Amino acid sequence: MEVKKSKKADLENKKGIFTEIGLVIALAIVIIMFSISQREKTVEEIAPAAVVEDVEVIDVTTEKQPEPTAPVQQQHTVAVITDVLNVVRNDTQINTEFSFVEFEEEDIIAIAPIAVEAEEIEEEPFVIIAEQKPTFQGGDLNTFRNWVQSRLTYPQLAQENNIQGTVVLEFIVEKDGRLTNIKVLRSPDSSLSDEAVRVLSMSPKWAPARQRDQPVRFKYTLPVAFKLQN
Repeated sequence: MEVKKSKKADLENKKGIFTEIGLVIALAIVIIMFSISQREKTVEEIAPAAVVEDVEVIDVTTEKQPEPTAPVQQQHTVAVITDVLNVVRNDTQINTEFSFVEFEEEDIIAIAPIAVEAEEIEEEPFVIIAEQKPTFQGGDLNTFRNWVQSRLTYPQLAQENNIQGTVVLEFIVEKDGRLTNIKVLRSPDSSLSDEAVRVLSMSPKWAPARQRDQPVRFKYTLPVAFKLQN
């Protein structure tokens, strides 16, 4: 008698095959899913290339401030001069020989004198005739002559050499009464004229001459006599 297997029994026999097929399919799905996840992760990690724009670079120039210079200290040099005194003994022989250089006449250069022009000072004019002549202590020229004679000292040298005579002088009475421009016109000896000039230089002020009620310069000539007493 032929034994027939039921469909249920047949399925039981194929259950192992189906299990293996299911495992294979599940494993395949797992592998596929893992592969897809890895690809997405790789895509996310790759970032788009950065776009570098052209940037204008501006050079910034900074002006360097000059460093303050320290003040220069002036150095003062003090020169010390030491005087050296050389003592020469009395028995030391001193060389007194000198050498002279001879010059030819052609070597001498003549230097022309330099002419210096003296500045001419215009002197205020004077008069010898005026409406009012100068007066001395209320008197005239004779009063002044007596004043001079009384103050003369006869020079000793002139006395010893018996020198005597008359010294002729001239002078100007200024507008303010002073005596100026005392000059010797004639004299027998310089010692006599020097004494006469000395006394005239001591004269007090005069009352000046006047012309049209204005003071003017007046020139006088005065003889001064020197005479020895016998």
